[in-house]
Amino acid sequence: MNRRVTLQEIAAKANVGVATVDRVLNGRAPVRRSTADRVLSAARELGYHAQGLMERRVDQLVPHKRLGFILQKKSKWFYQALSEQIMRSVPDLTRIRAAAEVAFVESLSPGDLAAALRSMADDVDAIALVSIDHPAVHAAIGDCASVNVPVFALLSPLSTPAIAGYVGIDGRRAGRTAGWAMAKFVGHGDEVGILVGSHRYLGHEALEAGFRSALREYAPHAGLRDSLVYLDDAAVAYEATSEILRSVPGLKGLYHCGGGVSGVIRALTEAGRARDVFYICHERSPYADEGLIEGTVDLLIANPVSQVVSKTLDLMEQSVTGKLSGTVNGIIDFQLVTPENL
Repeated sequence: MNRRVTLQEIAAKANVGVATVDRVLNGRAPVRRSTADRVLSAARELGYHAQGLMERRVDQLVPHKRLGFILQKKSKWFYQALSEQIMRSVPDLTRIRAAAEVAFVESLSPGDLAAALRSMADDVDAIALVSIDHPAVHAAIGDCASVNVPVFALLSPLSTPAIAGYVGIDGRRAGRTAGWAMAKFVGHGDEVGILVGSHRYLGHEALEAGFRSALREYAPHAGLRDSLVYLDDAAVAYEATSEILRSVPGLKGLYHCGGGVSGVIRALTEAGRARDVFYICHERSPYADEGLIEGTVDLLIANPVSQVVSKTLDLMEQSVTGKLSGTVNGIIDFQLVTPENL
């Protein structure tokens, strides 16, 4: 007959007192999670017969929370990658036992975004949101805050004071980096175009402002065209790029703030301009990576998805456990990607 493991043996292996093991097993008094995990690990290694009960006790030490994420179009590779990284990372949280709910909004309609926020707030404890900046969205964020559901702006800032925080790159700094790079390529009088997904995205607006600022400083001789808005859609990006190429035959540079890279690459390729227009875009995707390899894309500025998700989850976890106060900014360093460091 196998001898049963004793509490004294578990205590010795976990380097705690027997009373601590008893508290973990019977829930007699609070125990720090790290200590409880150490006791549970020792019990598992020794094959303790009441291991299942101890696991349930330890599980009760951690609050159960639901975290919500509202992303943009599900068909976009970037948002699929972001969603997958979220689902992989949520189980690794240690201060809460978390479950994730991810929703995709298929349009930039403020009404659709606001409705998604209000609907999700009924089921979750905190929300991270990719959204345009609009009064309707602000009102929905305020409604969420009023029922103690903090909302974090993801990838693009939001201007409402009700926002709990922002996680993403510094758009102006990234835009200035793009402008600095473009200035190294264009010569006197060379024309440069700009594509902007939507000026309602404060992130896109900051990218454009930073780019214009740097190009004025580093290449005042360049001809900077008015920006074209393409609603962050690949098909519209194709049409907008084709229009720029038709109206500005001597175009030398193109800065692209937003998604839909495949549409721009298609337009440049069909016009026979894939190699002679210096093209800077944002975010990794199979299309962007292929464009870098083939020489259509010259420089890519990327959000490091794993770091964005890690920082977002950290802030959400702190928020739902009462460790966070005020509005916080989780600025992530962007990545510069070329064919040589793919």
